[in-house]
Amino acid sequence: MLRTNRLKRALAAGQEVHGIMASLPTAASIELIAEAGFDFVVIDTEHVLINPETVEHMIRTAESYQLTPLVRVADADPKTLLRLLDGGAQGIVLPNVEDAATLARAVAACKYAPEGQRSLNAGRPGSFGKASLADYVEAANREILVVAMIESRQGVERIGDICMVPGLDLVLEGAADLSQSLGVTWQSGHPEVVQALEAVQRTASEHDVPYCAFLRDAKAKTRWRARGVSTFMLGDERGIAFRALQRALGEVRAPVENDGRAPVASDFRASVENDGRAPVASEVPDP
Repeated sequence: MLRTNRLKRALAAGQEVHGIMASLPTAASIELIAEAGFDFVVIDTEHVLINPETVEHMIRTAESYQLTPLVRVADADPKTLLRLLDGGAQGIVLPNVEDAATLARAVAACKYAPEGQRSLNAGRPGSFGKASLADYVEAANREILVVAMIESRQGVERIGDICMVPGLDLVLEGAADLSQSLGVTWQSGHPEVVQALEAVQRTASEHDVPYCAFLRDAKAKTRWRARGVSTFMLGDERGIAFRALQRALGEVRAPVENDGRAPVASDFRASVENDGRAPVASEVPDP
């Protein structure tokens, strides 16, 4: 059945929300993310080899936790978007959006007429035709979320036109590929990259389009909150798991402390910084 898009409601209300990229192709990853308390998850099919059945199982798992499942696609092929939405995805994340026309075509592929051209189907979201499909079509257009990632110099330069496309719900930054486009590869903190990100956020705000920022260091949230941003990504679960495992192993291999035992670092939990949240440090790579 079609579910209420809790993320879309939170964006409209200006509530603070936190998401994460799911790069491990298993429903168990979604369970961990949901139990940890995240508000939304972006299942990555751009950089990850993952079969359609697994994606659907991951979406089902998110639904069971009322965790909003979005899917990042490899491209804006309308048939790909169709199958993911028919499988229950509550939103589509479009990578490297560089112009308004491309985004407009993708929005049309995600929306039923009269707002778009999505092919009709009475699948999972439509409860297999249990209720009025005419009502379902109207509700689906209201609930589906469309996200544009800005990951290139061209996208930054055209952000004004991009934000004017009807049906765009959220702008998500992609500093890694953006840094490469700007000639400073993997330097997401480079002044030119930071300036570009801030320009995108400022323009999105001017068009009343919410902006989502990755938190790459302990002070990032404070900086973005001061600019009015309330939607955040904490990297991907694969990288976070790797660093937690690395840290845990490093601590038990550390020299024995005064009490004669290896430190456990209070369950390896990070200390809380001045901004009232656990630091994510500069270890968060861009998915």
